[in-house]
Formats: sequence, structure tokens, C-alpha cells
Amino acid sequence: MAAARTPPGAAGIGETKGLKGMKGSGRGSGSGRFGGSVRAVGRALHLPFTGAARGIRKATHAHGAGESGLGKLIELHAVNGAGDVMITVALASTVFFSVPTDEARGRVALYLAVTMAPFTILAPVIGPLLDRLPHGRRAAMAGAMLARALLALIISGAAASGSLELYPAALGVLVASKAYGVVRSAVVPRLLPPRFSLVKANSRVTLGGLLATGVAAPIGAGLQVLGSPYPLYGAFVIFVAGTFLSLSLPPKVDSAKGEDRALLAADAQHLHGPHRKPVKRPGLRTVGAAVTHALAANATLRCLSGFLIFFLAFLLREHPLGGASAAVSLGIVGVSAGAGNALGTAVGAWLRSRAPELIIVTVVAIVLGTAITAAIFFGTFVVACLAGIAGFAQALAKLSLDALIQRDVPELVRTSAFARSETLLQMAWVLGGAIGIVLPLNGTLGLSVAAAIVAAGWLTTVRGLLASARHGGAPRPRVA
Repeated sequence: MAAARTPPGAAGIGETKGLKGMKGSGRGSGSGRFGGSVRAVGRALHLPFTGAARGIRKATHAHGAGESGLGKLIELHAVNGAGDVMITVALASTVFFSVPTDEARGRVALYLAVTMAPFTILAPVIGPLLDRLPHGRRAAMAGAMLARALLALIISGAAASGSLELYPAALGVLVASKAYGVVRSAVVPRLLPPRFSLVKANSRVTLGGLLATGVAAPIGAGLQVLGSPYPLYGAFVIFVAGTFLSLSLPPKVDSAKGEDRALLAADAQHLHGPHRKPVKRPGLRTVGAAVTHALAANATLRCLSGFLIFFLAFLLREHPLGGASAAVSLGIVGVSAGAGNALGTAVGAWLRSRAPELIIVTVVAIVLGTAITAAIFFGTFVVACLAGIAGFAQALAKLSLDALIQRDVPELVRTSAFARSETLLQMAWVLGGAIGIVLPLNGTLGLSVAAAIVAAGWLTTVRGLLASARHGGAPRPRVA
């Protein structure tokens, strides 16, 4: 009995500790509920961004693209597209929309003369120069991003003050953008996941850029409403992020193991393998006739693209479609071209490398028929159809050209072939833009010229492409 009793002081102390513990747990549960509510609100606010980021990362890294590094290249190309469209919005507002049509045409002509003419001289140098620096591809892409970031700041000051610094800065942006495009084309073959065709990889990269452009364009327009420098500030931030993302690409991007340079030999003895002896005229004839014909057809479509961009921009500003405003008319054409390009990229990924010569011949023929129809029956619907079909054909033909390079070009010179072909396509775009800016603003005349451009390219390449399709190409052994 005595042993079972508890001292009064001990009982009081125990009860007091129990009460304090109960009170403490009550306060803890209250603060826990409050903290849980705060965390729930934080998660709800971050969910749209983190969820979208996880979804994008899952899509870009699917089917082995994350392990090979292709996923990071897709994200980098998306950043590149978003930054480029920010600068495009700012330049269009400064050079094109801010003044009357007649003055705008003169300013754009000056812009083309000051930027495109030097670029035409520099473009042939970009590919060979970058081809000599295979170990610095990540640095080259990072440099192209950083250069555009700094030039965006220069353009923002020049646009506000009306300084002539705008034109050399714009030229620098153009050269840096094309240099990035050349290196990116050369990098893709190094990052192919297992059982991934080059066409499928390029279609994913291109589609990532298109989607980012579609998202960034309205954001850039909204920033432009706040003030002309703001899209350029946005481009600065985007390109700085792209600089770091370029350097995060896998080290194998800089590897040149097993590579050589593709040269344009002037004699037939170099058509059966990599070039080993020096020649007087470097170029791309070592890649085979099918690739050169496909490249010529693609150059035709790229020339048409440059022509339509500049010609329709002025034509629709002066003579809007169907009584709509100039902005609405340009929007219809732009949306049609973007949708066609995205659809062509998606179809290219689905078709993979099935009969690429026939695909090129077919899509160029369709563009030719549409251009002739648009010239005869000029109007809102046919012009929108021409823009959409031209975008579709350009995307699908470029993917088919990639398939031909993969099939017919030895692996040790394939990277070089991509660099050279991309440079030639950019030069064709410049030529088309120059033609578009000098023509009178007459819809029927302009689209007749567009049809003539396509006809010239199609008629000179169709025979060679069909002959190559009949012979099934000239597959070459893969070189490790």
C-alpha cells in the first residue's frame, strides 16, 4: 500500500508536465495547420509553372533524347527562337510600322542594303570557318547567344535615339543567328538517340523552335505596347539564358572523332568518298547528285520564303486583304505560314525518310500550282493558302534534304555537309528578300514572280530527283 502511493509533489509535477505538453501540442498543431495552408497556397501558385516545366522537360527528353543530349538541344533551339522573335518584333516596329508606307519601304530597303548585302558576303565564310572549329561548337553557340544579347541592348539604345548604330547591330544579330543555325545543324548528328532517324531529330528540334516562337511572339507584342525597348530587354534575358544552356550541352558536341570536311570538288574523281587531296574549288559536290538537286530545290523554297515575307509585308500594308486592316491581313498570312510550317514538321517526323526525293518533287509542284492560282485569283483565301502551303513545303522539303544527307553522305563528312548546306539556304533567303523589296506593289505581278521562282527551281531539279528516286540513291557505308 505504502509503496503504491505517490508523493503529492511528484503527482503535481507530472500533471503540470502533462498539461504543458498538451498546450504545446495544441500550439504546434495550429502552427502546423497554418504552415500547411501556406505551403498549399505556394504549391498552387507554382503549379502552372512547375507543371508546365515538367511537361516540357518530359516531352523534350522522351525516347532517349534526354540521355543523348538531344533534349537540351531542343530546349536551346526553343530559347533561340523566342529570342529571335523578340528582336524581330522590335525591329519591325522600328523600321516598318513606325512610319508611313513610302518611307517605310525606303527604310527597309536601306536596312536590307546595309545588313543583307554584307551578310551575303559573310554567309559563305560562316560554314567553312565553323567547320574548321569542330572542338568549339558549344563555345560557338554560346558566343552567338551572348553576341545577340549584347547587340539587343545596343539596338534598344539606337532605336530610341534614331542612331545609325541600329544597322550594324542588326547585321551582327543576323550573322550571329545564322552562325548559330549552321552550328546547330552540325551538332544534331552528334546527339542522335538510338534508333532515331536524323529527320525525326531535326523535326523535334524545329518543332520546339516553332512552338517557342508562337508563345514568344504575343509576349513580345505585349512588351512592345509598354515601350519599344522592352522586347529587346526580353531578348537580352533570353539570350543570356541561352548562353549558359549552350555550355551545358554534352561534351561529345565538341568531338570531331571520325569527321572530315565535305568539299565541292570540281572533278569526278572525288565523288566517291571523303576528299583527301587539295583542290582549287571547295564545295559540296562530294555529297552526290541527289543531295545537290535536293539542296537546289530547297534553295528555291527558301528564296520564295524570303520573297513572300518582304513583298507581302508591304503589299498588305498598302492594300489589305478583303477590306480588313493591315495588321489583320498580316496576321492572317503569318498565322497561315506558321501553321503550315508546324504541320510540315509534324508530317516529316511521321514520314521519316520514305522516298525523300519524291516528297521534295511533290511539295514543290504543289507550291508551284498554288502560286500560279494565287497570281490568277488574287484574294484573301488564296494568299493565305499560298503562305500556309509554302510553309508546309519548306519544312517538309528541308527534312527530306536531311534524310538524303543522312542516306548518301559518309558519316565522316556529314557534319560538314550540314554546315555548308545551311549557309547556302540562308543565302537563298536573302536573295528572295531582295527581289521582294524591289518589285512594285502589285499582287498579281508579285505572285507571278513568285511562281516563276518556284518553276525555275522545280524544272531544273525534278529530273535529277526522280532519277535518284528510281535508283534508290547511293547508300554509302557508315564510318565510325
